[in-house]
Amino acid sequence: MITTALRSLWAEPRATDVPERVWRDWVLVGVSMVTALLEGVLRDDVAWRPFATIVAVGLAPVLLWRRTHPLACVVVGFGTGMALGLASLLGGVPNVGLNTMVYLLVLVYALVRWGSGREIVIGLAVVAAAAVFSIATDYAGPTELFGGFAVLVAAAAGGAAFRYRAESWRRASDQIRSQERVGLARELHDMVAHHVSAIAVQAQAGRAMAGQRPEAALEVLAAIEGEASRTLAEMRAMVRVLRDGAPAEYAPQPGVADLVSLARRDPVPVVDVEVPGDLDELPLQVDTAVYRLAQEALTNALRHARNASRVEIRVVEGGGKLRLRVTDDGQIDPARSVNHGFGLLGMTERVQLLGGTLRAGPAPEGGWAVDAELPTKVRR
Repeated sequence: MITTALRSLWAEPRATDVPERVWRDWVLVGVSMVTALLEGVLRDDVAWRPFATIVAVGLAPVLLWRRTHPLACVVVGFGTGMALGLASLLGGVPNVGLNTMVYLLVLVYALVRWGSGREIVIGLAVVAAAAVFSIATDYAGPTELFGGFAVLVAAAAGGAAFRYRAESWRRASDQIRSQERVGLARELHDMVAHHVSAIAVQAQAGRAMAGQRPEAALEVLAAIEGEASRTLAEMRAMVRVLRDGAPAEYAPQPGVADLVSLARRDPVPVVDVEVPGDLDELPLQVDTAVYRLAQEALTNALRHARNASRVEIRVVEGGGKLRLRVTDDGQIDPARSVNHGFGLLGMTERVQLLGGTLRAGPAPEGGWAVDAELPTKVRR
């Protein structure tokens, strides 16, 4: 069982959610360097104080690469620690090093959090070797021994916990995206059926006119060509999504015209819907997406907006774009601001698949707002 676990860990790839270097990383390095410098200046019980201070200050920038090169950082950091221990042993002096070098524990966390399985195994072996070497050269008693071991384990366990949480979130996100793709793929059936039915009717009319009114038949052929072109364009826009073997839902899909069904006057909150009556004909996938987005945003408002008395759904068309805005006047739940959840993730995925944008967050006038913008023409 242990061999299988090690083999599985060895094959583990690197974490995929490695963030870019941010200002907090520079602050961490700066604080570590300043602390090491102050400790080296103020303490008078450190062997080879200038040398130890230079090493502690010079080693701190390694923290900047802890996410992108975790194994190299561990080797450099803990290798330097072993070198200092060896130097103190050969020089016959107490352990050369500053307490500030405890920042090396961040490298242990980063190794387990961001490294591949191979890097984790090799890096932890380096850390273990450094710990054993430290015990052999500067044993201070069982209390310090178990305390140091507990700190190392805590750093590694923290990295493993955050790695597992991020991986669980990624899997859940992928599942949401897959569900959205499946939903769009099922809508493909309705879209194709609509256009092909129109083509069939026009073809029948053209055949009836061909003998008596050839010019009218040509007009019908032009209409068929246009209908076929629209069908191909919409199919190209939707064929990018994959579909599993689940049975298709053949019921007609709701669209913008069905948004009025979401309106309600009682109970609180009141839901007010405003849709222009002169909307141009929309591609089916856009038409359906607007309804689904409004439905999801309304569900979120009813669930999360505290003390809301009104929810407004507005649809505006212009400039080749269809804009949906859903707002509420409720008090914002702090958890809603921090964690948007999978509902918003699915909405964003659907909008991006159609070439649009979506924003959700606190509205300037108070409450919560969801703004989506979708193209009224599908991408070819």
